[in-house]
Amino acid sequence: MSSSTTAHDFDAAIALASIGDNEAQGQTHPAYGNMVGPFGGVIAATLLNAVMRHPELLGEPVSQTVHFAAPIADGAFTVQTRVMRTNRTTQHWHVELIQNGEVAAFATAVTAVRRETWSALDARFPEVPPASSIAPSPHIARAAWTGRYEMRFIDGAPGAPDTHSDSSQSTMWIRDTPERPLDYLSLAALCDAFYPRIFVRRPKWVPIGTVALTTFFHADAAQLAAQGSAPLLGVARAQRFGNGFFDQSAEMWNEHGELLATSHQVVYFKE
Repeated sequence: MSSSTTAHDFDAAIALASIGDNEAQGQTHPAYGNMVGPFGGVIAATLLNAVMRHPELLGEPVSQTVHFAAPIADGAFTVQTRVMRTNRTTQHWHVELIQNGEVAAFATAVTAVRRETWSALDARFPEVPPASSIAPSPHIARAAWTGRYEMRFIDGAPGAPDTHSDSSQSTMWIRDTPERPLDYLSLAALCDAFYPRIFVRRPKWVPIGTVALTTFFHADAAQLAAQGSAPLLGVARAQRFGNGFFDQSAEMWNEHGELLATSHQVVYFKE
């Protein structure tokens, strides 16, 4: 379970009530609604919550891959969780979100007992102004979830309609609003809290939907606890658009230049 208070809407949105040994009931939350259905990041966090609250949990999250198999409707859903294999220090999970008797989303996850080893960082923390020097961006009224995050864009804010950019990259300071101490669940959602890259490269509204989202958690629980509710630096970019799909890669840093998580996803678009 999240270590923070349940007073925050995020905790209400990812809450699960047990109805069996490996089954729980959840409910979408209007504060995290998207243009159609719920925000994908909060669905990813909900599926990870099913793992984090499981009595057989070993260790901390290392990775999660979510497949959005069908549109998720506003309302109730069931989550089924099972341990696929437990090794000495790693554990593999499978989680399904079911609506109307069918799988709407499913995830695999790996948790592990982290050990102190040699470490190095190839990625580079960008030179950016402090969050306090940048005004927050207004949220998008048609996507309620954007009002649950404070976004301070350094570059790559979505442009005006019918404009074009030579780059899909966005760099921004971001955190939950109201403020909430960071944990694995909120980090899972934050990794998806970037506007779709197609809206940055070509700001034209078209139907889109994430097909698969993989998140790698590099930080341990102590690093997340030390972060508190301070903003993270997020960097996202795409590599290729075409034939109805585009990709998106993202990095999430703390202000001290520590890389907390990376994510990769593929997104469907229609026109």
